[in-house]
Amino acid sequence: MREFRPGQRASVTKTISEADVYAFAGITGDFNPLHVDAEFGRRSRFGERIAHGMLTAGLISAVLGMKLPGPGGIFLGQTLQFLKPVKFGDTITAEVEVISYRSEKRILTLRTSCTNQRGEQVIGGESVLMVDPDEN
Repeated sequence: MREFRPGQRASVTKTISEADVYAFAGITGDFNPLHVDAEFGRRSRFGERIAHGMLTAGLISAVLGMKLPGPGGIFLGQTLQFLKPVKFGDTITAEVEVISYRSEKRILTLRTSCTNQRGEQVIGGESVLMVDPDEN
């Protein structure tokens, strides 16, 4: 049976491109002009277009699904606090850290965060997953 210990960590890093934002908009149907209209973005409080918050949060899913706990994990819950905007060209590191593991229920709780290339936290939160003891 797999075991998880508090403090275990994993991360992924990705630079958010204009193509990523347009692909996400196309997949989800979220064409909010704040994300896809340069003129609208210039007039916004941010002074430019920003990436979808859920696109950035999706990087947390990549860590959970591919690294820790890895393939076979099933989301039971996720909290997210969107702390700062992510701009086109920002390099985001999504990191997860094990808080606790209830082996009898196979429930894993992890602290989740995304930070930009300046070390500023852009998303904070927590994930709860059920893990299959037979998966790697």
